[in-house]
Amino acid sequence: MAKFNPLLLAPPALFLGLGVMFWVGLTREGDPNALPSVFIGKPAPNLDLTPLGNQQPPTNEALREDGVKLINFWASWCGPCRSEAPMLEQMNQNGITIHGIDYKDNPDNALRFLADYGNPFTLSGADFPGTNAIEWGVTGVPETFVIDADGTILLRHSGPIDQRVLDEIILPAMEQASQ
Repeated sequence: MAKFNPLLLAPPALFLGLGVMFWVGLTREGDPNALPSVFIGKPAPNLDLTPLGNQQPPTNEALREDGVKLINFWASWCGPCRSEAPMLEQMNQNGITIHGIDYKDNPDNALRFLADYGNPFTLSGADFPGTNAIEWGVTGVPETFVIDADGTILLRHSGPIDQRVLDEIILPAMEQASQ
């Protein structure tokens, strides 16, 4: 009679374990674009930006002015930034303060992007070398941060803002920031 080899159970057990992890990942609630950030609840990192065109760049002082504001990292070469542009324009028209940071971009291309898609930014600067993005923990563009009146980061959203993201993620964070 053949002796039972416990190693024969390893492949089915491994398959079952991976299946459970896959199922948990698919059924997990929450925003799939929500990335952890060590800056949530902490002061926004310092900014050192180059002016973009004739606009003034966001400053450390501007991040600590009264009211809730958004910081949006974007680039002209970014496809999702193009899809997000009409929503940012609508948000700006509805009185939401958005400061833009152009990330690792050619200045002429960035200005052409703003001319073509609209400029929703109250203040706009360029982060040509990407050092500000590194300081903020940006992993890609577009990426948006909700900042309160004290300059504290309350939310980090990775990916384009659409109506669902605005209604379910951005506006609730802004409401929390204004309390």
